[in-house]
Amino acid sequence: MLKNGYSTYNKMPKIIDKASLKTPPQSISTKVVSSTPGRLRLRVAHSHRQPEKMQRIASALSANSHINRVTTNVHHGSIVINHDGNDGSLENVLATLKDLGIVFADVTEGNTEAAAGVSSALVDLNQRVKQSTHGAFDLRILFPLGLASLSVRQLLNKGLELEVIPWYVLAWYAFDSFIKLHRTSQEQSTNE
Repeated sequence: MLKNGYSTYNKMPKIIDKASLKTPPQSISTKVVSSTPGRLRLRVAHSHRQPEKMQRIASALSANSHINRVTTNVHHGSIVINHDGNDGSLENVLATLKDLGIVFADVTEGNTEAAAGVSSALVDLNQRVKQSTHGAFDLRILFPLGLASLSVRQLLNKGLELEVIPWYVLAWYAFDSFIKLHRTSQEQSTNE
């Protein structure tokens, strides 16, 4: 607020400690999807697709004088950078990205986008099953139980015959999936 040419502060400015200035930004894995003159499109890794991170990147890029417009899509992890396209502007944009901690790598390390989508859908379905049964059942118990019931049905219908899908294979899948779906995180880390 200005009074007689002098400004008054309502709040004291925040003091930044020197240690935070020396720490490099956390690296953010991205992939260049397309690069045409005046336009660069990036795909951000799933682990960095939070609105705060994407907005911080977009704000920092918008401050660059060579960049005309920055568009983000958090759901798809897309950042579209429209720059002036002059000689050296792409290098300037890439230098700004590097300063922000952007690392160009294969963003599909670990899970692919399709696998992440299927996993997300199964987690959502599991939550719905849990809510509809008031926490009594979830997919981790229903899936092995379904396979076990199929194995019993196969045993009763076909007996001990070895056909296309014998009862003991379904029984093994039921047991194996139950064990794998109920491992603790500590057991998983020691087995890997």
